[in-house]
Amino acid sequence: MAGGRAGVADLRGPGLLNSDPTELKTALANEARALGFDCIGITEPGTIESAGKHFLEFIASGGHGDMDWLAAQPERRVDPRGLWQDVRSVIMLGVNYGPDQDPLAILQQRTRAAISVYAQGDDYHDLIKKRLKALARWLVATATCEVKPCEVKVFVDTAAVMEKPLAQAAHLGWQGKHTNLVSREFGSWLFLGAIYTTLELPRDDAEIDHCGSCRACLDICPTAAFPAPYRLDARRCISYLTIENKGPIPREFRKSIGNRIYGCDDCLAACPWNKFAQEGREAKLAARDALRAPGLAELARLDDAAFRALFTKSPVKRIGRDRFLRNVLIAIGNSGDAALADEARRLLEDESALVRGAAVWALGQLVPRDEFETMRATAIARERDDGVREEWELAS
Repeated sequence: MAGGRAGVADLRGPGLLNSDPTELKTALANEARALGFDCIGITEPGTIESAGKHFLEFIASGGHGDMDWLAAQPERRVDPRGLWQDVRSVIMLGVNYGPDQDPLAILQQRTRAAISVYAQGDDYHDLIKKRLKALARWLVATATCEVKPCEVKVFVDTAAVMEKPLAQAAHLGWQGKHTNLVSREFGSWLFLGAIYTTLELPRDDAEIDHCGSCRACLDICPTAAFPAPYRLDARRCISYLTIENKGPIPREFRKSIGNRIYGCDDCLAACPWNKFAQEGREAKLAARDALRAPGLAELARLDDAAFRALFTKSPVKRIGRDRFLRNVLIAIGNSGDAALADEARRLLEDESALVRGAAVWALGQLVPRDEFETMRATAIARERDDGVREEWELAS
């Protein structure tokens, strides 16, 4: 999740106007698949009114936590025309990133790190934005004439666009009870991108909800982040806590995080519709061997340069080394492996107070009580940060 306009591009160009919108739509779908998109659908900008109301309720409840960019200018998000008044059609596209193994299996390997499936390969923003721009250029060149120019804007998770409701309106899937998109063909594993255009293109029928009475995604959540079906409290979500949250992870959630050091796939992986999912075909999005189940000890030893090198082109790099080590130390504290206490001891001297505080908590979970009390007596006196001193005082 991110804010801003980095994913927006205005593109215009000469071309030939296709007189048959249906033929143009068919050609557009063929070009999209040739560029590597796995699905495409088209809707009109006024189709997500109810989703907009739910979004405003979500913001009013404070469920977005510290993601203030979500609450900024909500009128730009609840209706595509609030972002660009000239939009006439919304083209939604998906790229499958289905994993080649069960994402939940790593959770049993407590001395190894669980990284969300989407972050084990290259950053999808870069790959999808290039494809969107290529498709948008094709559309402009194909559909523009002097009398009726075609204008477009492209977005990939970086602007005020409600991708999931629009994807449902365009028949790519439906928003499940976990608020994520579910596809009958690809299960839980779709990256989404959007092209807004001034063209009037034939619409697809909206997809209907196929969740039925199933509660698998709700019941598996380790932190009870869903107060009700179709409602998320991001402040309790492990993805939010390990990625968006900039401060210490609240104590009430630390044990539930387990060995998840970047994101969480539990609610996605639990969905029964994944029985129809397919392994992603894009090599750049495939999991790198180094990120499938890295050892916590090795991750704890990363300095800033090594962190950046390991996560080159990965979305993990965006949270920075300090927040990353905070997450690793929480996982170390949950590992039950006393041998990992040495990694936490070493990080008590880290320059980052965020890292030192997490190291205190990890040691409190791993070392004998008398040893921890001896450490606490001297550490509190010399610790310069109030937050870290509080960690020492509250550690058990």
